[in-house]
Amino acid sequence: MTRYDIAVIGAGSGNFLINRSVRDKRVAIIEENRFGGTCLNVGCIPTKMFVHTADIATWIRDSARFGLDARLDDVRWADIRDRIFGRIDPNAVEARQGRVTGANTTVLDGHAIFTDDHTLAVDLADRTEEVTADTVVIAAGGRPVVPAEIADGGVPFETSDTVMRIDALPRSMTILGGGFIGSEFAHIFSALGVEVTIVVRGDALVRRTDEEISKRFTELAGKQWNLCLGHAVTAARTTGAGVALELDDGSTVESEMLLLATGRAPNTDRLGLDSTGVELRDDGRIVVDEFGRTTAPGVWALGDISSEFALKHVANHEARTIAHNLAHPDDLRAFDHRYVPSAVFSHPQLAGVGLTERQAEEAGHRIAVSTRAYADTAYGWAMEDTTGICKVIADKDTGLLLGAHIMGPDASTLIQPAIQALHFATPARAMARGQYWIHPAMSEVLENALLGLDLR
Repeated sequence: MTRYDIAVIGAGSGNFLINRSVRDKRVAIIEENRFGGTCLNVGCIPTKMFVHTADIATWIRDSARFGLDARLDDVRWADIRDRIFGRIDPNAVEARQGRVTGANTTVLDGHAIFTDDHTLAVDLADRTEEVTADTVVIAAGGRPVVPAEIADGGVPFETSDTVMRIDALPRSMTILGGGFIGSEFAHIFSALGVEVTIVVRGDALVRRTDEEISKRFTELAGKQWNLCLGHAVTAARTTGAGVALELDDGSTVESEMLLLATGRAPNTDRLGLDSTGVELRDDGRIVVDEFGRTTAPGVWALGDISSEFALKHVANHEARTIAHNLAHPDDLRAFDHRYVPSAVFSHPQLAGVGLTERQAEEAGHRIAVSTRAYADTAYGWAMEDTTGICKVIADKDTGLLLGAHIMGPDASTLIQPAIQALHFATPARAMARGQYWIHPAMSEVLENALLGLDLR
């Protein structure tokens, strides 16, 4: 048995724990796949590289209304894919190499299973190594959910973990799920020439966003993709052309390729946690307190395996917080999950932070709501944008911003001033009038929305 001061399971955001604060500790970092985790290898970074490519294809097709006659002659999928992963894959290798050469750090390339709270059996390529550590941090992430109807049907399918590395574009694709992941891949593949159909149980896409935003986005999505709303899959079968999904109304949706985008599940069932005192929530996530501690002494958890927010910026924040707490046990810091922003890099982009209108009402706030269109700004005119909006929600009694929600080009960037206002409790009126807003920049849509709030 090899003893360490700290053992970290997972080298995504878990990799952030290995910094100067633990330079005098003996550390093991255990990773069975690629360093960098979901974000670097199969999530945020490669998808956004594909999204940018899809945006360019969309701009070309849309150029005629600006007086530019352009044509998209070809989509070289293999070149697109290889350019992206030609940058991604070396990054994962370099991240691992940096730990291998780090002082007091040992990299174990294998799968870890708990045998008790502080002992791990690590399956390596040529042996099983038993490891014990005073402190264990679980950062083992999650994996795509495969619905029983699909698994039972034995049909071929892709997930967000695999679809970006396919050998060739299909002519048609059915995406099961209309959340963040499904909406982003719908944009990517439709922009590159694939006929996309989305099947969802609910009556709208991206339902975790503000209801008005979700409704508007769904309407726009219906003009780009085939939508099957309000339908559940009852069975799946392989056909000569690909995969057919049988829906609960008796209809069938068929395409060459099936992409599952029905969410991700935490990897807790693969770690032998029943041999520990680590408690789980009903959905499989690890129970942690505000400092990142599990119910087993000396065992911590962060990221998708424990957090309700499956977002890289949240996992990074939690890793930084736990790194501080490990180094300063008498000065613990709590996670700050008050205002967690999110973005959907689809067409159009979506971004939001804080409460939705419904959440603000249900929380008992006396609210003011203001919505302004991109088209009401000078830069919106320049873009010829007719669908983008910015919606802000504030508390009439305090004048503080409660939430902001944007749909349109660069929404993920435009939302940042609202994130800052929420975190630093800047009153909405002071935010609007207490600083310069560049004219004629697109950020004026947020300024106009703030000025439209009736806070009297």
